[in-house]
Amino acid sequence: MIFEELRIRGVVVRPAQILAPMAGITDTVFRRFIRRLGGCGLIMTEFVSSEGMLRQNLKSQRFLYYTEEERPITAQIFGADPERLAEAARLIEDLGFDIIDLNLGCPAKKVVKCGGSGLLRDLPLLGSIFRKIRAAVSIPFTAKIRIGWSDEEIVAAPVARLAEDCGVEAIAVHGRTRQQGFSGRARWDVIAEVKASVSIPVIGNGDVFTPADARALWERTQCDAVMIGRAAPTNPWIFRQMSDFFRTGAYAEPTEADRYELIRTYYEMLVAEDIPGSIGKMKQFASWFTHGVRNGSELRRQVQSASSPHEVLERVNEFFSATVPAIDSRCSGGL
Repeated sequence: MIFEELRIRGVVVRPAQILAPMAGITDTVFRRFIRRLGGCGLIMTEFVSSEGMLRQNLKSQRFLYYTEEERPITAQIFGADPERLAEAARLIEDLGFDIIDLNLGCPAKKVVKCGGSGLLRDLPLLGSIFRKIRAAVSIPFTAKIRIGWSDEEIVAAPVARLAEDCGVEAIAVHGRTRQQGFSGRARWDVIAEVKASVSIPVIGNGDVFTPADARALWERTQCDAVMIGRAAPTNPWIFRQMSDFFRTGAYAEPTEADRYELIRTYYEMLVAEDIPGSIGKMKQFASWFTHGVRNGSELRRQVQSASSPHEVLERVNEFFSATVPAIDSRCSGGL
């Protein structure tokens, strides 16, 4: 079975299906939510600034909160100063994370100014960063990259070889350049080139929205694992669907009851844990979770006009009462 297992030194990722780090999305509640749905072998934090960590920034501390349920878990950091990154990496290890990952893929301007995909244009500095982090920690060290800055600067294979030479133990490759952002098609051919260039595990990322896409990625690249980003908020079942598809050749689409249970459970988790900005999270995720819901635009309108988390829950329950009467979460295929 493809993507059955990935080993990054002593960390076993089973199945080899990974939730990508996404700013504003992959907080502890969403990570646990994905974990409970099944099929996700490794989850990652939102990327955290090394400078914010060293200043003990409250946002950075919140990003790095996790529970034992989330293991194995990777903390992803970004920055451009080798010494400061190494110091932050030591703090990551002290916090008990299983893996530390370096962000070399974020295309946002404010991140590129101090790390992210901007480092793909300075390989000597990047080599120094790799070596400093590797020397600072004993836990597995990985990196996530884009294929280059632009179509004229495709550097994925040289960066991957540099990473391997410096002790990086796995590399995730998003098949787009920094200039592309999230537009155009991901270049799986470059992921295949990286796979052929190094002996460390290569994780493929980009344009995987269905289990069939994941199989096509593997057939094209022979990558060791698949990383799912933007597909996860709109279809949180994708990890379980991939596992079912690779095992049996088929997978189930969520029912209306599953969709109700999904939305209700996630919102109840936010309320129960008193997550800061819960109402904002509810409205943000409504735009994703309502995909596939009958008359979903009306549900989105109801959520967006609510003034409190409890009102959101009331409106969700009322909306689904007509189509999912007397739902019993214990019998649902959702969570």
